[in-house]
Amino acid sequence: MAVHPAGARLYSSIKFKHLVKKSGSAAGGGRASNIALNLTPFVDMMTILVCFLLMVFSANGQLLQAQKGLDLPIAQAKETLQQAPVIIVTKSEITYQGQLVATVESVLRDDSPTFKIDALFERLDAAAKKIKEDVALGKQPKDLIKACEDAKSNIRPAPGKICPDGLAILQADESTDARLINKIVNTAKAAGFDNLLFAVKNK
Repeated sequence: MAVHPAGARLYSSIKFKHLVKKSGSAAGGGRASNIALNLTPFVDMMTILVCFLLMVFSANGQLLQAQKGLDLPIAQAKETLQQAPVIIVTKSEITYQGQLVATVESVLRDDSPTFKIDALFERLDAAAKKIKEDVALGKQPKDLIKACEDAKSNIRPAPGKICPDGLAILQADESTDARLINKIVNTAKAAGFDNLLFAVKNK
C-alpha cells in the first residue's frame, strides 16, 4: 500500500455524499472544504469537571478535613460528626468557618480577665442567633427539629442527629495548650454554644 504525506484527505478517502452535494468536492473541481472538529475545549471542560469532582468527593464521606498544621488526636470510638459551625485550632492560628480569627500566640499572650476571645465571640454569637431563628421557624431538617424537641425532654439524641441549636465542632491540634482550649470553650459557651464536639481521628 502506498504511503502518502500526512494531511487531511476529506472527500478523497472518505466520501461524504450528503456534503458533496451542498459544497462540492475537491476532486470534482469545486471549492475544497476542510471540516474539522476542535476537541480542545471539550477536553479542557472534562478535565476541569474531573478535578472538581475529585475535590468535592475527596473527603471520602467525612464532613471535616484536617487542615495543614493540624494533627487531630486519635479516638477509640467511631462516631459520625454532624454538620455544624467549625472552629479550627492549628499550631499557629485560630479560624472559624475557614476565616482567620486570631493567632495562637496573641490569644495566649492576652491576660485579660474575660477568659474569652472577642473576635471569635462576635462570629459565634451571630451564628448562634441565626441557628436559633432557623430552628424556631422550622428551616432545619425535620429529624434535627425532632432532635431539638427531644433535647427539651432530656431524651438522648441518636448519633449524627443532634439539635443544631448550641452545637459547634472544635478541631484542635493534639499539642494545643489547655489554656487555649479553655478560652475557646468559654467563648463558645458565652455565645450560646453549650454543646461543643471535639473532632478526632478514628483509630
